[in-house]
Amino acid sequence: MSKAVRFGGSELLEMRLPAWRSRFVLVCIFLAFGGLIARAAYLQIISNDFLQEQGAKRLERTLPLQASRGSLLDRNMVVLAQSVPAQAVWYDGRRIVDAKDEDLRKLAAVLGLKPDRMIAQMRKDSKRAFVYLDRQVDSDVAAKAKALKIPGVGFVTESKRYYPQGETMAHLVGFTSIEDKGQEGVELAFNDRLTGEDGERNVLRDRLGNVIEDIRELRPPVNGQDLVLSVDADVQYIVLSELKKAVEQHKARAAAAVVLDAKTGELLAMANIPTYDPNNRGQLHGEKLRNRVFTDMFEPGSTLKPFGVALAMDQGKVKASTKIDTGNGRMSIGPATISDTKPHGVMTVEEIIQKSSNVGTSKIVLELERKDLWDFFNLLGFGQTPSIAFPGSVAGRVRPWNKWRPIEQATMSYGHGISVSLIQLAQSYTIFANKGHFVPASLIKRGPQDPVVSHRVISEKVADSMLHMLELASGPEGTAIKAQVQGYRVAGKTGTAHKQEGGRYVNKYVSSYVGLAPVSDPRVIVAIMVDEPKSGVYFGGLVAAPVFSTITKSVLTRLNVQPDAIESTEQLRKFVAAPGAAGSRL
Repeated sequence: MSKAVRFGGSELLEMRLPAWRSRFVLVCIFLAFGGLIARAAYLQIISNDFLQEQGAKRLERTLPLQASRGSLLDRNMVVLAQSVPAQAVWYDGRRIVDAKDEDLRKLAAVLGLKPDRMIAQMRKDSKRAFVYLDRQVDSDVAAKAKALKIPGVGFVTESKRYYPQGETMAHLVGFTSIEDKGQEGVELAFNDRLTGEDGERNVLRDRLGNVIEDIRELRPPVNGQDLVLSVDADVQYIVLSELKKAVEQHKARAAAAVVLDAKTGELLAMANIPTYDPNNRGQLHGEKLRNRVFTDMFEPGSTLKPFGVALAMDQGKVKASTKIDTGNGRMSIGPATISDTKPHGVMTVEEIIQKSSNVGTSKIVLELERKDLWDFFNLLGFGQTPSIAFPGSVAGRVRPWNKWRPIEQATMSYGHGISVSLIQLAQSYTIFANKGHFVPASLIKRGPQDPVVSHRVISEKVADSMLHMLELASGPEGTAIKAQVQGYRVAGKTGTAHKQEGGRYVNKYVSSYVGLAPVSDPRVIVAIMVDEPKSGVYFGGLVAAPVFSTITKSVLTRLNVQPDAIESTEQLRKFVAAPGAAGSRL
């Protein structure tokens, strides 16, 4: 019989562990769990704020909520400037190294950039985390760029300024920088009102900088104010079109024009040639940016004659019927000689304005006290920065009265030795349209309750008398017969002035005309300036007056102003059959 084997007979298997060791192990396990619980409590309760703050620093970011820039509108609520969505394209130089040159060339083609230069710059920025590649990219172009899915290339939503009227309104509205700040024109003049206040939002970003969650809006954005300007987009188009024709016809260096509401001083149009398209940022440089209406000073020539004569009449020194002997059309003051285009002999004051006599005007103005004339020029706004808020506006030049010599007082009577801007000249004629009251130009549309600010400069009687003289000056026997407008009575004055270069007068001219219409109840004042006409004629009556005629006819028709020079059925038939607002887009 075999002997059974005892498996439990080993002394090692039969040994019993001390009780304290099992308890010790159990205690250690409980202590470990207690430590974990304590650590969890510490992290979740005591250090919660600190850890959330640290996490936020790594993942949470505060981003701006962009405010929209206010729009610019004309008096009829036509949009002149507005902000539209756009994209900024950027790249992470640390990741762009993974992009293929072939893909980058496609990106350059989409964005219109030079591929070799773009790629070289991107490779050079291998240690930079954020570099702008292109700004204010149209949304459709940005969509094509996104479709390439190039690693390290990102997109940020922004806005860009769009100008629907293009070059037509360029000098008036101006333009903004790539950062959406006003740089020229109304965009600069009213930048504070147009610019809104950006808001803020909290977001979570991943390690690559992509926004993965919006947490909360900290501060909502406040959009900029919309501005309703006094300008009329259709009138502006008419003016610019006619200026272009004049510059081409007379081979002029430049031209400018202003149209004011004669009653309120509101600026209905303001144009310059050469001009530019503010939507094309590549054009935003050079002489074409000059707003000659506000920034250029010139000697106004005979367009200034009505003022010295009006002051003499207001002071009772002469009347419209007073006779002045202009002799053989030449007058000597010291070594200098003042001359007319031809001898006129004895003339009435009325005829002196009608025929534009330098000698006659000089004799009248030399009877005035120098300070009185200087004060009068100041009341008209000459020598002072225009109250209309516009960047680059010049004050012009009127020398101190106590330094005037007789020859200077005489030449200033016919617009030499004094410099003005076109906007100053245009608003000075408001005294003849408003019974002697000066109305400063305004760029913002007036509401029904907005009062017209004005001050009296001459008496109503003198203003009416001078308006009649200016109508004669633009009539068949005057110097500006080409300023006449079919169906309307017009009044105005031509100007032809030599230009100065190096302190000397040269054979270059500024041709100008300033007029009002209709005379029975003036509604508009139109001022034209053509710089250096080279077609063989340079007199204001031949160069600027015809431009006035065309513009004024179109503008009065556009504004539905009733004609005041139709006295027969035949005249009415011709007026109705004539073309309407030439150049108008209506």
